[in-house]
Amino acid sequence: MNLSFETFLPFAPVILLSLTAVLVMLAVSIKRNHCVSYWITIAGQVAALISIFSLDGFAADRVATPVTDLILIDGHAYFYSALVIFASLVCTVFLRNFIESYGNNKEEVYMLLLIAAVGGVVLVSSSHMAGFFIGLELLSVPVYGLVAYTHERSRSLEAGVKYLILSAAASAFLLFGMALVYAQTGTMLFADLADKLAEHGGYLAGFGIAMIVIAMCFKLSLAPFHLWTPDVYQGAPAPVGALLATASKLAIIAILIRFMGHITSDLTAVLQPVLAVIAIVSIAVGNFLALTQTNLKRMLAYSSIAHMGYLLIALIAGNSVDVVSANVYLLTYVVTSLAAFGAISALSHGGNALDAEEVNHYRGLFYRSPALAVALTLVMLSLAGIPLTAGFIGKFYIFMTGVTTSSWILLAALIIGSGLGLYYYLRVMVALYDRTGNSQADNVPAARASVVIVMLLVALVLWLGVYPQPALEFINTLH
Repeated sequence: MNLSFETFLPFAPVILLSLTAVLVMLAVSIKRNHCVSYWITIAGQVAALISIFSLDGFAADRVATPVTDLILIDGHAYFYSALVIFASLVCTVFLRNFIESYGNNKEEVYMLLLIAAVGGVVLVSSSHMAGFFIGLELLSVPVYGLVAYTHERSRSLEAGVKYLILSAAASAFLLFGMALVYAQTGTMLFADLADKLAEHGGYLAGFGIAMIVIAMCFKLSLAPFHLWTPDVYQGAPAPVGALLATASKLAIIAILIRFMGHITSDLTAVLQPVLAVIAIVSIAVGNFLALTQTNLKRMLAYSSIAHMGYLLIALIAGNSVDVVSANVYLLTYVVTSLAAFGAISALSHGGNALDAEEVNHYRGLFYRSPALAVALTLVMLSLAGIPLTAGFIGKFYIFMTGVTTSSWILLAALIIGSGLGLYYYLRVMVALYDRTGNSQADNVPAARASVVIVMLLVALVLWLGVYPQPALEFINTLH
């Protein structure tokens, strides 16, 4: 392949994000200034987003563009990249107010966030197992530091170490699986996998594929690989929890969709019942354990396990991956989850021993901050999948996938799980309007910038719920 400027032009978002990380590093080395580092980060993320749209990445006549053998840029890669960068941009705004009261060494958090965004974009664009692993590690390693960034909090440090050790074990599974597939097929290119597996496939290659899928299930916190999730979500700073729940999982789902689209139908037929069991168990475990939580961050962690189970239905129902349903659900889930963690971030400060994470923190919030309380109410309704919210559109598409493919057991799990979820979301909503309770956060002022972003996200949640047609048409044109 001839490498030229035109070859790397579609890779502009990664280049811009990488240059921004270097600029933040240089700015910190010259003189520490939190405000300067923050605005450099924002400028770089906005420039990366603009580059995606200015490159006609979503044009109807666009063809897939390879950037070396490791990266393939197509409409889906641009869509996932835009969502990853958007999520990192929102998390940056949440982080500024949160980290302002933390103390020293505030600027490095933006470098870690930018590198994680680079990893996410590389991951969603990967067409080769080497690119897959590089993107995954570029995404994961900075997140270890972000989770443990407020290391004076023992819970944050514990969460960082736990995530590091367990995630490293999952990465080892992934590498071993890749090695087995390569040993059997002689290729690491996704595009060649189906032919090579059909020609040289065997139990060794099947075992390797299984190990790769297990590693991805861990990263997605699907049961029974979910045990790290509640502790890490609770210990991580609230804005980092937003990144974990959105950009990180989005990138893994994107590569899982691409990977599963390139394996043989025989292997898919073997994987489908296994993944169906994982989806059902995830929905059950996530919802039942969320019912018992009084900590909002842990509740959202268990809820995310159930949501990944719902999303898995789109990947396994029928004989092929329903990419449109998966993309619709991803879009609605990312926007809603960012708003949920944004509300927590708005009432949390890095200098405090704990975030505003207990449900009691929000008791009577309507009478102190009506706008934030109403926003959080709408977010909970969206997570529950109530009509006129984005969450309903996402679940409706998953439901229709199940109906079309006659996946009745998966549909039953979706319906029962959604009913269970409604209970614990309602419990949070009741607390918001409870006059009699004494809030634990009466004197904590809400961060204004975070509140504004939460309001904009909630407006997007309502727009997607009331008038989803433009977004649906856009997703249907991706190729």
